Amino acid sequence: MIVRRERPADSRGVDAVHRAAFPTDVEARLLAELREDTGFLPHLALVAVDGGDVVGSVVATRGWLEPVGAAALGLGPVGVLPTQQGRGVGTVLVHALLAVAEAAGERLVALLGDPAYYRRFGFVVSTELGVDPPDPTWGVHFQARALADPTPRGTFRYAVPFSRL
Repeated sequence: MIVRRERPADSRGVDAVHRAAFPTDVEARLLAELREDTGFLPHLALVAVDGGDVVGSVVATRGWLEPVGAAALGLGPVGVLPTQQGRGVGTVLVHALLAVAEAAGERLVALLGDPAYYRRFGFVVSTELGVDPPDPTWGVHFQARALADPTPRGTFRYAVPFSRL
């Protein structure tokens, strides 16, 4: 398996991954909208490829912190084909994305997800870093990871397509 930047020819495979990995098509539709949004960052759209087939995908898009407008990243969606889950594909994708983000000078990555899973990547409850979730009811499921000091603070806002979920 290799991890690389997503290419235009991968879009059908990436769509298939997200449709297979989740019970609804919400993530697949979100990703299609994110690709058309100004917050899409092509260098932060990665795929895992095995034998020429896309088996996993991760993306981070431009987010920001209000009221100061500091740039941040929103991680997700992350998807892995069900036949490949439990083999470390998602772990490799998230580690690769965080490495690219840090190398690109990003300062903060936030996400909505399972704390038990994302803790291994250094994510903590966002409020521990002074970052409030877009929706206070998300509680411990909204997490963040600082990539640089000082950590920007404020209320996190995702790229616009997330607001249409």
